[in-house]
Amino acid sequence: MTLGAAGAPSAREWQVRLSDGAETTVEQWGERGPLVVAVHGLSSSRRGWARIGEHLADRYRVVAYDQRGHGDSTARGPMTLQRSVDDLAEVVAALDEPVHALVGHSWGGAVAVAGGLRVDPARVVAIDPMLHVARGVWSTQTLPAYRRMLGEPLDEREASIRVSHAALPDVEIESKLHAARRITLAPIVALGVENGIDEGRWDVRDLVPGYPKPLLVALADARRSVVVAADRPGLVERGGPHVRVEVFEGASHSLQRDAFDRFMPVLETFLAQ
Repeated sequence: MTLGAAGAPSAREWQVRLSDGAETTVEQWGERGPLVVAVHGLSSSRRGWARIGEHLADRYRVVAYDQRGHGDSTARGPMTLQRSVDDLAEVVAALDEPVHALVGHSWGGAVAVAGGLRVDPARVVAIDPMLHVARGVWSTQTLPAYRRMLGEPLDEREASIRVSHAALPDVEIESKLHAARRITLAPIVALGVENGIDEGRWDVRDLVPGYPKPLLVALADARRSVVVAADRPGLVERGGPHVRVEVFEGASHSLQRDAFDRFMPVLETFLAQ
């Protein structure tokens, strides 16, 4: 295994051309072991998986790519869930080998749950997945937050990231900066409009009951999660024998980042089973 700066496993990256002619950048950590494909969430990028990729690089090959409108992807749209799953399938097809695990966070968690039924990984991990958004929440809560954040000049946004993430390792800070330097409001607006999110049409909850392969749903604290309290019992009761739900009390929506030391043993056990 090649080591980069400060002894961290170095990553390599390349481009994959999608069926509509756009390109996405793909990054890989690790040079041997089973293949893990990771799908980032809203306003993030492939670099959001760097810490996990480096941690697993001695046992797995972790591959992440930029979703449309994010990171270094040249695809600005469409932003529909169907197109997101298509992109995932095309990235997996370009890898041309079996996928041991599909891992997704938030928006990417929904893509992973839906994509897991199409690209046939051995197992799926959904980290605080955006399974459903109630009517009106997108326009009253989600969009205003992004408008405020993206309305700041980039230098102020970067300074804010460095302060708010000061307690985290440099790899986490750099991943946030990578995403912040590239994201605009347009794909976030389009995601809401093209999926009818404000009308309540973003809903993949029905894919979870009876899921046909091992599915780990890692949930943030109920007070800080996109999976509301009313939806949680159904994941356990109707999920079926393949579905495992783990709640990380006190953790934020990005639990893989701020509860890293608690999350990783759960993830590693699930991957190794």
